[in-house]
Amino acid sequence: MSDFAEFVPPPECPVFEPSWEDFSDPLGFINKIRPIAERTGICKIRPPEDWAPPFACDVRNFRFTPRVQRLNELEALTRVKLNFLDQIAKFWELQGSRLRFPHVERKILDLYQLSKIVSSEGGFGTVCKEKRWSKVASRMGFPPGKGMGSLLRSHFERILYPYELFQSGATLTVSTYWPTHREIKEPKTLHIFGSVPKMVGLEIVPIPQIDLYMCLMCGRGDEEDRLLLCDGCDDSYHTFCLIPPLQDVPKGDWRCPKCVAECSKPREAFGFEQAVREYTLQSFGEMADHFKSDYFNMPVHMVPTELVEKEFWRLVSSIEEDVIVEYGADISSKEVGSGFPVRDGKRRLLGDQEEYANSGWNLNNMPVLEQSVLTHINVDISGMKVPWLYVGMCFSSFCWHIEDHWSYSINFLHWGEPKTWYGVPAHAAEQLESVMKKLAPELFDSQPDLLHQLVTIMNPNVLMEHGVPVFRTNQCAGEFVVTFPRAYHSGFNQGYNFAEAVNFCTADWLPMGRQCVAHYRRLHRYCVFSHEELLCKMAADPESLDVELAAAVFREMGEMMEEETRLRKSVQEMGVLSSEQEVFELVPDDERQCQKCKTTCFLSALTCPCSPERLVCLHHAKELCDCPLGNKCLRYRYDLEEFPSMLYGVKSRAQSYDTWAKRVTEALAADHKNKKDLIELKVLLEDAEDRKYPENSLFRRLREMVKEAETCSSVAQLLLSRKQRHRSVEYKIHTHTPLLYPCSLLLNCLLENVEDFHERAQLALADELPDSSKLQALLDLGGGLDVELPELPRLKQELQQARWLDEVRVMLAEPHRVTLELMKRLIDSGVGLAPHHAVEKAMTELQEILTVSERWEDKARACLQARPRHSMLTLENIVIEARNIPAYLPNVLALREALHKAKEWSAKVDAIQSGSNYAYLEQLESLLARGRSIPVRLDPLPQVESQVASARAWRERTARTFLKKNSTYTLLQVLSPRVDIGIYGNSKGKRKRVKELLEKERGGLDLEGLSDLDESYEDACDPATVVAAFKSKEQKEVEAIHSLRAANLAKMAMSDRIEEVKFCLCRKTASGFMLQCELCKDWFHGACVPLPKTGSQKKLMGTAGWQSNSKEAKFLCPLCQRSRRPRLETILSLLVSLQKLPVRLPEGEALQCLTERAMGWQDRARQALATDELSSALAKLSVLSQRMVEQAAREKTEKIINAELQKAAANPDLQQPRKTPLVPRSLEPPVLDLSSPAKAQLEELMMVGDLLEVSLDETQHIWRILEATHPPSEERFLQVMEVGERHWFIYLFLYKTKILTHKLKMSVFPWPAYSPDMSPIEHVWNALDRLVQLRVPVPDNVQQLCTVVAEEWDNIPQATINSLINNMRRCVMLNEANGHSRY
Repeated sequence: MSDFAEFVPPPECPVFEPSWEDFSDPLGFINKIRPIAERTGICKIRPPEDWAPPFACDVRNFRFTPRVQRLNELEALTRVKLNFLDQIAKFWELQGSRLRFPHVERKILDLYQLSKIVSSEGGFGTVCKEKRWSKVASRMGFPPGKGMGSLLRSHFERILYPYELFQSGATLTVSTYWPTHREIKEPKTLHIFGSVPKMVGLEIVPIPQIDLYMCLMCGRGDEEDRLLLCDGCDDSYHTFCLIPPLQDVPKGDWRCPKCVAECSKPREAFGFEQAVREYTLQSFGEMADHFKSDYFNMPVHMVPTELVEKEFWRLVSSIEEDVIVEYGADISSKEVGSGFPVRDGKRRLLGDQEEYANSGWNLNNMPVLEQSVLTHINVDISGMKVPWLYVGMCFSSFCWHIEDHWSYSINFLHWGEPKTWYGVPAHAAEQLESVMKKLAPELFDSQPDLLHQLVTIMNPNVLMEHGVPVFRTNQCAGEFVVTFPRAYHSGFNQGYNFAEAVNFCTADWLPMGRQCVAHYRRLHRYCVFSHEELLCKMAADPESLDVELAAAVFREMGEMMEEETRLRKSVQEMGVLSSEQEVFELVPDDERQCQKCKTTCFLSALTCPCSPERLVCLHHAKELCDCPLGNKCLRYRYDLEEFPSMLYGVKSRAQSYDTWAKRVTEALAADHKNKKDLIELKVLLEDAEDRKYPENSLFRRLREMVKEAETCSSVAQLLLSRKQRHRSVEYKIHTHTPLLYPCSLLLNCLLENVEDFHERAQLALADELPDSSKLQALLDLGGGLDVELPELPRLKQELQQARWLDEVRVMLAEPHRVTLELMKRLIDSGVGLAPHHAVEKAMTELQEILTVSERWEDKARACLQARPRHSMLTLENIVIEARNIPAYLPNVLALREALHKAKEWSAKVDAIQSGSNYAYLEQLESLLARGRSIPVRLDPLPQVESQVASARAWRERTARTFLKKNSTYTLLQVLSPRVDIGIYGNSKGKRKRVKELLEKERGGLDLEGLSDLDESYEDACDPATVVAAFKSKEQKEVEAIHSLRAANLAKMAMSDRIEEVKFCLCRKTASGFMLQCELCKDWFHGACVPLPKTGSQKKLMGTAGWQSNSKEAKFLCPLCQRSRRPRLETILSLLVSLQKLPVRLPEGEALQCLTERAMGWQDRARQALATDELSSALAKLSVLSQRMVEQAAREKTEKIINAELQKAAANPDLQQPRKTPLVPRSLEPPVLDLSSPAKAQLEELMMVGDLLEVSLDETQHIWRILEATHPPSEERFLQVMEVGERHWFIYLFLYKTKILTHKLKMSVFPWPAYSPDMSPIEHVWNALDRLVQLRVPVPDNVQQLCTVVAEEWDNIPQATINSLINNMRRCVMLNEANGHSRY
């Protein structure tokens, strides 16, 4: 039936551990801690360890009778339930039925909760009408469904509803169902009908045979079998006439409605019963230990306090478990003796008992200390001035209560197991009272002053749930617990123990005591003493009061006088005229209590002649009797004119202390010139002793100063009388004594020096941190005095410590110099120093710094070497944590630097990634190299690596596409416009000249500088800027090539100084076989440049053969043709791959600009070729292609006349000197004739097209047209030979052929032949070529070539030539055609 939840301990109250100085003044210390402790209502005080009062009780003769406590009757809510169930049980018992409790969901039904919930829902009728039984079941915690509401309704209607109807006096219909002989199961542990007190047991007995009686309800005597005779009063009633009616005749005893009505009478006030047995301490202890060990099934000292606490609150909240304990409470120490030693004359005090008998913490002394108010009460009030003793056992408890008159209380646990306390501060006292009244109103209805009876407890968790602050503590043996005014407190004992408690009141209690009397007046509660009498008694003897108490009495007397004056004036205005003075303190307390509020009267009271023994206080003047107020008499203790004199005496006492304290303070603070005389201080000390001023710190200082001054005076006299220098003894006079005593000048001088040294030494030694300079000066000063100064060894010792501390301080002031080795050396040197708190503190600090530094160094080293590397967040946390270490940590600094670099690197990467343009590859490569060297895990690093790898792969692919094998040019140089036009020489000198040229042209964009990682450069290198720079360089390239072509063509006019003209890459004069570059127009030695391919290696016919031959015959020097010149389609595929890269490459931008330039040129070329003139020219070339076949045939015949070359060269008729060595090779007219503008346009396009490192079809078309327009006399391949005096004879190969054919009288067709080729000469030439190639050495000039050709021609067998002729397919065709064909 319990809704008990596991107990949660409240927060702990403060615990104080006073020093011996604080402990010497009990009430002063309590007043000191009061601002803190009164917030929690209770506090615990642990005395100094050496304070252990002996136990003074006579154990053998100590006998007491304890109280019996039934735990589940202590708790308010549990007691309310038990009372309710007791009422129900009595009701059904008197109805002749035996009640047993039903079970629902395997637990006993809580009838009290069911009754309360149904009542809160509007009652049985309302719940049934509105069908709220499911809601009732839910509120009781039962699960929904299962017909729980119907089941609860059945139980309520059967058990509780008849009782409620009986209480209300209503009438039931006969049809209502009533339980008669049915029994509801009763819990095994709840013996409601057993021998338990307050529960009357029922026995089923046969109903005796009755005679004929009359029913008191209906007046009839019929139906005797339904007529009942009351076992209490012998009245008779029919069963159907009863309220409620009975269905059957009950078995056993039966009471009539008059007797049953007794169950509704108010219950008697609850209280504890006394045990039957008397115990000694030994027998009670055996019983208590046996109970606890049996209950917890373990030795008593092994049971945890937390377990006992939770079990206690479970038991008090349960109505099913009935646990009974005994508690020896409120045992007067006056009868059995106190646990503290007492000076009572009965026993002799031995050893340290004398000290503890006089101690202020002895609870027999504390109430009567000088600062205590209770010392002014003459009578011994048991429990307040006389301590009470408490002998407890496990679970024995003391209930919620506040002390009488809201006074302080102090409890000391002499020995035994702990006592658990709970406290509520004074400001929450009314809140606690209201919560308990709200939760258990039935208890307060019968006992309004229930909380003053110490019989009710309530779970602290319940109070805390309703906002009441509760605090706890465990009081162990040898500890004090102090409760503050109006602080509710309760608790229980953990086991067998012995405690002692008493009350005390200090000056601050007086206002609270006055409020308590007003509270008692409202509750009509008796006072223990008269508060007014206490104040007046203290005011009557102000000199006996403590000064602080006098000030408090003065304030309270003023309040009391104002209230008394107001009340007397009110009574006089009501019509009371007669008055009489009376000494109330001579009247017993019970004879001067107000008949209305039970307050003990002292200042005044009202009586009436009609009943002289009765009186009332002036607050209830109208409550005395009904007699006219004029007949009543005002009795007063003091006349109103007497109060001012009483106030003046208290005020003077309070102010006298202030005057004395001021004089003493001035005397003690006097300087050297204003020292007070010893006699004057003695007068102040005697005055304080006579007036009983509080023995506070000022009082003690004065007493010590006087005593010290007397000692100094006697020592000075001793020194002067013996006339010798004392050392150790005389040092006692070196004190700061603000007194004047006679001594000689010599002694004064010595004393002043020694005193000065003493003062300075004490100040130096008292410094928290010793000063090395000050200590050295003191050592020098002390060495010059002829007095043995005990401070000198200590000063030397502290000087070493100070120097060491200075070294430590200097080191720590510069953390960058604090290395691990330096700290270890300082620690080693500090170990040998004498103990000093500053040294120990510094040693501890150094050791801590060293330990922390080593740990962080190891951690930083591990992070730097970690694989895989740690993230920046991890390292930043490490650096932040190690930032405050005042030491030089290389690894931590390296880690910090690495983190800084990582952050900078990440910031640069973020800036690059978030920029408007992609970064250059060189920038990313530089970032990648820096990122790999940083020992930090960089999340963007893999992405950068991927981007760099992709860009490098693209650049390598592009380089393979463009660059020749072993090319001296870079990819960027090949793709960019030429800046080295006209510059010759080796690569090193060439680069130097190019650099000088670029320095002159500062306005352009240096593509080689794109690899610089200047962030500001990124903004400048936007695509538009790059394109503009390329356009500028393209224009300069075109201008430069124009200039170069003009310069190279001008060399042809220098025939008179031809020996001085430089040609070729080697920059030498012309010699041997030379070729002219179609772009730059310069001449190159055949041995210095690769020869262009010719069409003689294979037989070419038609237009395609002509185009191929033209292409192969075109020569561009290595300076002009720097790359493989891939086709535009290949370049476009590279650009598509480039667009996918998130990286900028100078080569990529150069390739884009080159492609745009090529496509722009291609558009211009197509537009030019699309004109009428050039379109017709291309058509004409197609028609005239047949003439080129003839020319090819003639070139093939050159091999036939190779033998004649030697003769032609040696013929003197042909040796003619020439002005120029340049001789055209053909004298044939041009094929095409174009207009000058068209030809100039094509030549300009051809020049720009040759500048492009791209292969375009339009280039070939333009070249074909231009080739067709050039006359054969334009020399492109020259043979330069030295004959005689360096005359140059240049023979154009075709010219020689023509002369030779003329000499041999050979006929030549003017047009190409269309008949099948019937000459096997080409095969013969191939055979001859193979033979020449096999010659060793290979001929290196034309002369040698002619000789070799002639020799090998003669060596060809005739059989070989015949075989070639017979195997020709065309010859076979002619034979089959009988020698003729359609051609």
